[in-house]
Amino acid sequence: MEPEAAKLIGAGIACIALAGAGVGIGHIFGNYLAGALRNPAAAAGQFPNLLLGFALAEATGLFGLVVALILLFVL
Repeated sequence: MEPEAAKLIGAGIACIALAGAGVGIGHIFGNYLAGALRNPAAAAGQFPNLLLGFALAEATGLFGLVVALILLFVL
């Protein structure tokens, strides 16, 4: 296999993390909304956990994007 083709395949595989981050963020916000509708008094107490989960899920996607960009433009 040519090295250029391997770089493109590796970058494409690394971008799968972006789809996983999108699914994870949707799952986090959907579950928060469902819980907040069931118990509105507890929604404010769970908001910091919502933001932490969002940040961790988004960081996973960004790490995948960084790996893909490194594969494409640095190596």
